[in-house]
Parts: sequence; structure tokens; C-alpha cells
Amino acid sequence: MKTAIVNIGQLVTLAGTARPRVGKALSAFGIIEDAALLVDEGRIVASGRCADLKASIPDRAEIVDAQGRCVTPGFVDAHTHLVFAGNRAAEFEQRIAGVTYQEIAAAGGGILRTVALTRAGSEQELLLASRRHRDWMLRGGTTTLEAKSGYGLDRETELKMLRVIRRLNEEGPVRIVPTLLAAHTVPPEFRESGPAVMASQVSELRPGAPEYRGRAEYVRFVCEELIPEVAAERLATYCDAFCDDHAFTVEETRTVLSAAKRHGLKLRIHAEQFRSGTGADLAAELGGATADHLETATEETLERLRAAGVQPVLLPGSVFALGRREYPPARKMVEAGLAIVIATDFNPGSSPVPSMPFIMSLACVKMRLSPAEALTAATINAAHSLGLGGEVGSLEPDKQADFLIHEFTDYRELAYFIAAPARPRVFIAGREVSS
Repeated sequence: MKTAIVNIGQLVTLAGTARPRVGKALSAFGIIEDAALLVDEGRIVASGRCADLKASIPDRAEIVDAQGRCVTPGFVDAHTHLVFAGNRAAEFEQRIAGVTYQEIAAAGGGILRTVALTRAGSEQELLLASRRHRDWMLRGGTTTLEAKSGYGLDRETELKMLRVIRRLNEEGPVRIVPTLLAAHTVPPEFRESGPAVMASQVSELRPGAPEYRGRAEYVRFVCEELIPEVAAERLATYCDAFCDDHAFTVEETRTVLSAAKRHGLKLRIHAEQFRSGTGADLAAELGGATADHLETATEETLERLRAAGVQPVLLPGSVFALGRREYPPARKMVEAGLAIVIATDFNPGSSPVPSMPFIMSLACVKMRLSPAEALTAATINAAHSLGLGGEVGSLEPDKQADFLIHEFTDYRELAYFIAAPARPRVFIAGREVSS
């Protein structure tokens, strides 16, 4: 079907480069005024000034009037924990009262609370909950997203989560890139000791669980059993691991990601969220696609990431939701020539934030990105971080026609109107979708 989007007041194409944008190119993204966009069979045919393209519009094309508004690529959310059961509203209340994220985790809450709920949920229940989460994102303009497992920490539930992601991907309309995150934290049944690990918690998470088997055994299980099975069934494109004091050590993380690489999975890593030296260098060492969080990354680490072509995925939503003050050093990253990405980190604990426009606002206000840099980091750079830079993230010929017709006329309003209840018209593969 041929479609012409006409009367576009401001068309932000982000066209013109086959690689992620860095430095000044983050802001030079090709605005066309009084524009039109031509689409055929879900692919972009041409973009340009409406007057110049008018003669190219087929007689029987469907005409979409943008009413003088701004049109941008759909958002690409490159870091989410889409699939989970329940919520952690009680912990939200605890954090407001002054309890830290680490203290909650040490007391058996945090990720392990969601693990218990997710293990107990059926695949159909998880599908319904995750579809709801996806629809929140879709309403805000997210047309492509990455989604991780990691709330199972056992074979059955990790596979269940990845099957849910596959089902959501198959039903569309949002494109979802699956990631295995079994190395999210060590489940209680594999922990040798620690005051936070109580027999009742183990029983709740895994009824009839044997005595503690040791975290080394969990790492072995992930590397030798789960990763090969996930790779063989093509349930994930990427493997991720959380390298942190309350998750996995640098050596454990290296072991997991090296096993994933041997089995053909691409690599991502949660690193340097709370303390420097917790894993970001591994992304450079192992050829990872991204290093995510990086609130505490040093300049030396940033240079190693740049040299290795690793993209930083910055997650200001988790800093905001945890009530912390240390945001990722985005300006240093831009100045160092890194191809930054921003994402929601949507999850039930540290970032219950499904909105990419809100993340753009945080990136501007708290990390001092310009609105243009934030939009680039939320679209074409994010697409490249998922291996989809040739398919989505910009509006240029032969790419999939994923775009948004906003309620305003200037792209800067995306970040400027903070948490506005905006509802862009969302088009995926040239067809308008609703949620």
C-alpha cells in the first residue's frame, strides 16, 4: 500500500550516516520544513519538501495529513525488563522513607521479590502483564525495544520469560529484541551464606529446593546448561549480565559473557552503576555491543569503551526513581566521542518508567544533553546498539517506516514539556497503530 504523509511542519529524518552518531553529529540530524514522506509497502521511498514530492505521490495513495506538526522516527528503547509479574510498590514506599536499594536487596527484597512472583506466574499471565507494559510504551511512541529475562533465575522461568518475549514479537506491532539475563543476581538456593538468605525465602522462590549449592554452581548452570539451550532454540539475540557488588563479580561476569559469546550470542552488560571498576571494561575486552548504566565510570574506562566501539546505554530513569544524585557523565561521553544511547530501564524496582519522552527530559535536565542529542540517542543510536541501524531509527529510503506524528510543531517540545500526557500518532511499517 502506498501512503503519503503530507503537510509535515518539521520532519526530523536523522538520515545521512550508516554509523552511530558521535560528537557534533548527534545534533546535526536533517530537519526538513514543510515536508512530505512517501511510503510503499511499509518502507520509506522518499522524504523531502512537500512541494518537491507532490508530483511523485501516486493517484491512489492514501494521504495522511500531518496538520503542520512535527514528525520524528519512532523511539527505540534499548534497555528494558519488560516481562515480570506483580510490582514493588511497597519497596517504592520504603525508599521514600530512606531505605536504600542495596539494603532492600540485602533483606531479600529487590530483584528476588520479583523473581518469586514471576516464577509463580503462568506463561499466559506473564504474557498479559507484559502486553500491558508494551502498550504503555507504544502509546508514548516506542516502536522498537529490547527486552530481558532475568526474573526467573532457573531454567523453567527464564525460558518462560523468553517465550513470552517471542510471542509478543510475533504478534506485533512493536519489534522486540530478546536478551538473556539469567546472570541478574544469584538466586537464594545457590547462595552459600549471608544474613539476607533465609530458608523461608528459598522455599518461597523454589519450593522443595535443596540446600545451598554455591554461587559457582549457579554460574556453571548458566554457562553450561542455560546459555546453550537458549542459543540452540534462538530465544535470545543478546546475553547480558549484572556486574555489581550485590550481583556478580567481574570474574563471574567474564565467565558468563565468554560462554555466551562462544554460543553466538551478542553481549551487553550492566556495569558501574554504584561503584567504578564493576565491569564496564569487560564490554571493551569481550567486544560487547553496549555497557549500560555507567553512573560511576571513569574517564579511563570511557576511553577504552570508545576505542572498542562499545555504545554506552544511559539510564537516567533508574537514578531518578532511586532518589540518587549521580547521573551518568553524559557530557564527558559526548566530548570523548562515544555514541551514546538513552533508554528507560523499565522494570518493577529501580525504574518503573515506560516513557521515552520522560527519559529525554531527564537526559536534558539532569545529564545536560541538548534536545537534539537526546532525540538522536533515543532513535538512531539506540537502533545501532541493537544491530538495527540499517532498518529503523531514521527516516530515509529503504528503511521501515516507523514514525511519529507529534502533537506539537518543534522537536524540542518533546523534552521541554516534562511528563506531558502526549499521545503521538504512531506508525509502524507505514500503518497507524493503537494500543
